[in-house]
Amino acid sequence: MSDVASELSEQELAELCALADGTLPAERRAAVEARVAASPELQLLLDRQRRSLAATRALAGEPTPESLRPTVEAQQRARDSRRSRAWLLPRLGAAGALVAVVAVVAVVLSGGPGGPTVAEAAQLADRPPSAPAPRPLGDSGTLLALEVEGVAFPDLLRSFGWRPVGARRDKLDGRNATTVFYEKGARRIAYVIVAGAGLPRPSGAQGTMREGVLFQTLRVGGRPAVTWRRDGRTCVLIGTASPDELLDLASY
Repeated sequence: MSDVASELSEQELAELCALADGTLPAERRAAVEARVAASPELQLLLDRQRRSLAATRALAGEPTPESLRPTVEAQQRARDSRRSRAWLLPRLGAAGALVAVVAVVAVVLSGGPGGPTVAEAAQLADRPPSAPAPRPLGDSGTLLALEVEGVAFPDLLRSFGWRPVGARRDKLDGRNATTVFYEKGARRIAYVIVAGAGLPRPSGAQGTMREGVLFQTLRVGGRPAVTWRRDGRTCVLIGTASPDELLDLASY
């Protein structure tokens, strides 16, 4: 059964996670539930996912859906009897790789305790540029001469009319985070790339698949934002543009 998670595509795994936390769109629910019903391995994966999600939410102090409340209350009682947090790691070791995968996915969905978040990365857009805008890379008109661990920033001027106007480098919980700012008329957007492994995916965000990449649309500080991963690095695009326009720019 430990191979079932590795056989799922990113979209299938995202839908299974969304089914577990109650955010799966109604039009997809029947199909996903039917697939789970036909697979004992997926049933176990879904059950473990729900339990791990309940544990993570309990530790983080987040609101818990009614369907998960009995599990959370039981885990809180366990914490009160000095088995707090210690129970999770032994269970993971005993249950094997499948449970480890599920626990990691649960932390990803909920944002998880510790470490930088997508929302924190998006908030770097509020800081002013501290360096000049990067130059276009060659004559391609598609990339700028600035990258983060091999992931280059796009040149959005020729195709979309967004002109790079500045950049800055920051530390986000110890990680390098680079931001390029673009303007189009009176509007401004910020494109953030965070170094290192992908940040936890935000829970409750609307997912859109384009060419095999999962883009998630959310709001940060009242503004629309889109986050996704390129070559394992987390990217965030936020600013005064519509969610659809941000999606088009992100998938360029």
